[in-house]
Amino acid sequence: MMLRPGDVVHVGPDASVQFSGDRALDLRIIRVDPRVTYDGWMWLDGYVLDPAGNALQRRRIFVRRDGLRPAAEQRPVSRVPKARNGSRTVDRP
Repeated sequence: MMLRPGDVVHVGPDASVQFSGDRALDLRIIRVDPRVTYDGWMWLDGYVLDPAGNALQRRRIFVRRDGLRPAAEQRPVSRVPKARNGSRTVDRP
């Protein structure tokens, strides 16, 4: 999996034992550290997301690349405002 800023990944026990059980999280990546580390491991900077996709906390984590999974649903970084009737509005130039 190629990781880029804006991607949302699920970080669980396959990525590191520190994310086992209720410590698993969804992370919106803001930076992939390019420095070389142990084989298969990497540093990620990002925001921990709540179930609604809101950023809760900024974190820097050290994880196994092969243990990361795409989040169940890729959450958009920006949201489109909703009109009063519930339909989406579109900004026009």
